[in-house]
Amino acid sequence: MDYDALVVGGGHAGIEAGLALSRLGYDTLLVTQSLDAIGRLSCNPAVGGLAKGNIVREVDALGGEMAHIIDKTMIQFRVLNRSRGPAVQAPRAQADKNAYSLEAKKTLELQSHLFLYQDTVVDLLVGDTEGALSPGGADPAQWCSHQVKGVITERGHHISATAVVLTTGTFMEGKVFIGEYEGSSGRLGEPAAIGLGQKLRERGFDVGRMKTGTPARIHRRSLNLDAMELQEGDEQAFPFSFSRKSIQRPMVPCYITYTNENTHRIIRESLDRSPLFSGRIAGNGPRYCPSIEDKVVKFPDRDRHHVFVEPEGLDTDEMYLNGLSTSLPEDAQLAYIRSVPGLEEAEIMRPGYAVEYDYLNPADLTPALESKRMRNLFVAGQTNGTSGYEEAAAQGLMAGINAGRRLRGDAPLILDRSEAYIGVLIDDLVTLGTEEPYRMFTSRAEYRIALRHDNADRRLFSKGLETGLHSQEAAQRFEEKCSRIEEVREFLKTRSLTESEALSGPWTGRKGGEVFELVLREPRVNIEDLLAIETPPGEELPEDWKRQIELDVKYEGYLHREERHVARFKKMESVAIPASLNWNDIPGLSSEAREKLKNVRPVSVGQASRVPGVRSSDVAVILVQMERQKASKE
Repeated sequence: MDYDALVVGGGHAGIEAGLALSRLGYDTLLVTQSLDAIGRLSCNPAVGGLAKGNIVREVDALGGEMAHIIDKTMIQFRVLNRSRGPAVQAPRAQADKNAYSLEAKKTLELQSHLFLYQDTVVDLLVGDTEGALSPGGADPAQWCSHQVKGVITERGHHISATAVVLTTGTFMEGKVFIGEYEGSSGRLGEPAAIGLGQKLRERGFDVGRMKTGTPARIHRRSLNLDAMELQEGDEQAFPFSFSRKSIQRPMVPCYITYTNENTHRIIRESLDRSPLFSGRIAGNGPRYCPSIEDKVVKFPDRDRHHVFVEPEGLDTDEMYLNGLSTSLPEDAQLAYIRSVPGLEEAEIMRPGYAVEYDYLNPADLTPALESKRMRNLFVAGQTNGTSGYEEAAAQGLMAGINAGRRLRGDAPLILDRSEAYIGVLIDDLVTLGTEEPYRMFTSRAEYRIALRHDNADRRLFSKGLETGLHSQEAAQRFEEKCSRIEEVREFLKTRSLTESEALSGPWTGRKGGEVFELVLREPRVNIEDLLAIETPPGEELPEDWKRQIELDVKYEGYLHREERHVARFKKMESVAIPASLNWNDIPGLSSEAREKLKNVRPVSVGQASRVPGVRSSDVAVILVQMERQKASKE
């Protein structure tokens, strides 16, 4: 069996990588342990959230699939942080868990050039690389003396492929823990992928262990919903995908309750039976999504913690206890769950558990997500030490795009930190590495004012089009949108308030003669107020277009200031580090900087400046050395 590309894993990273490669015209095989588990929402049955919702919209703008799937399967929609500024607002949707997985599987099955196969990958087929270079910066993949040639499966199949994308999730050497119980699993009830992690270690890859977890699922009939706070979604749901105009889906509520001192007492009394505190779990867990026992220990002054009770779908009575992730024994889980108001009669259908698994050090990857140790091998998702469906999907899409560009002989697509949250995500991983599950936050993005979820298409659509993941019809719709927005912006710049119009409305106190755009910068004025006076000629504007225009106007001053910072940032990013630069030959570098730079092998001076341990004086030394080398060649 011979393919252009092969994707290992059918999770959110594998879905995007497989679709991207096949849509670019490459015969692609996606190998997964269970075709029935494609796109499974292993933990929280939701997509989006703070920063994560921005990522989903960026994936859509680039031509990915996640936004389409959640639009078809959501059962509640909310915009988070509505009371705060737009830079930290984000959409989030509760998903129908089973419907999401089925929709993902159907999408893969219908995709031309994409083939699905159920088996477990246990090793890589490897060959020598022709024309390998010495370590440098121009094309890090050419440092490799070996390149991937395909995979070997558990049933003995040797499947050749020119490019391979690893997206193993929590399954590579996975182990599940529930109190004193532990078993080989990637998810409870699903076998781990045994063999590949050990083979990667033998081949010299930097393989570590990480841990994540999930809470118990309980039966809806056992809940006292009247004892909880009702959490309705927004009245109007808007699509994650820019190609969809509206959402027509049945919506259901979620509920909120709280732990109490009795809950915390039960947990503290059970800690001696927790694998998390007994040392049986070696991997680091997620700092920003800790288990309930971790929260009780680390925050002893807190007398309660939120518990979000969320439905898992329209056709199931399983409910998800968001906030109660745990690896405590099942009897302890039942006891502390029943101490929570509204859960006194809770029936556990599936216990909470922790899962420990192998991951690869992402600092061993280039910004294209290609391995520095093996050419044509790309890595994405939790295999890179990240946490979250959205982060996985973004990496899978970029790995798939860049594997396709490698096959075509083109330069990789690299998004920088000023262009997208995806750029921040990947740059953090490959420059800083991670020793705990990485999660995206708005605070990680220096230029977040420009990286709003509503303008993701205007930032990234052209890149998706150039890559080949958008149709000409989509391009025409995008051009029409941009043109229409420019027409309205011009209208706002030229239409002025008359003296009589200035006498009433939220702009009371302003003078007649001021253009609409200046009036719109007033915090209390929104674009609907102005368009109610006069609507610009042309088609009616969709609500999300109006919102984009309003935010662009109100934040124009901040954006101009941010653009100056971006210009300085891009100046450093544009200075490529040549392949011939040898870190050992640069005098004046600190010992720490030299060691870190040799490990990360930055491709630009900008990336070098972000490597931990590299000081501004080290950056100056690098620039001087590059100038000397350039002068010597001339």
